[in-house]
Amino acid sequence: MQATGEFNVDLRPLESYAQGNAGVKLSRFSIDKTFTGDLMATSRGEMISAVTTVAGSAGYVAIEQVMGTLHGKSGSFVLQHSATMARGESQLVLQVVPDSGAGELAGLSGSMSIRIEGGKHFYVFEYEIGK
Repeated sequence: MQATGEFNVDLRPLESYAQGNAGVKLSRFSIDKTFTGDLMATSRGEMISAVTTVAGSAGYVAIEQVMGTLHGKSGSFVLQHSATMARGESQLVLQVVPDSGAGELAGLSGSMSIRIEGGKHFYVFEYEIGK
């Protein structure tokens, strides 16, 4: 199945435990999202990022708990992010954490892609709901 739509995201800095060195900046953020479209939901999570001294090179990891409805099915699930950017060439993996689905979304698996155009965030969520 495929779900599409838009989302708004609010990132806020949090106190970091780790400190970068050699010009690498490590940061930690809270994530609050509101999804519209086929996924009508909100999410909360945390992100840790590393930005290097080379323009366009960075990475981040994040976990977010999504709660709402997916094509009318109510429940929650967890998304795990892993992203790198090497001198402007980006790679993002956004997957459902196995067995994190609850409610009518129990057994959910899948991956999400994100596109940003004109300051707006769009998602395409390829998923299955198994047993």
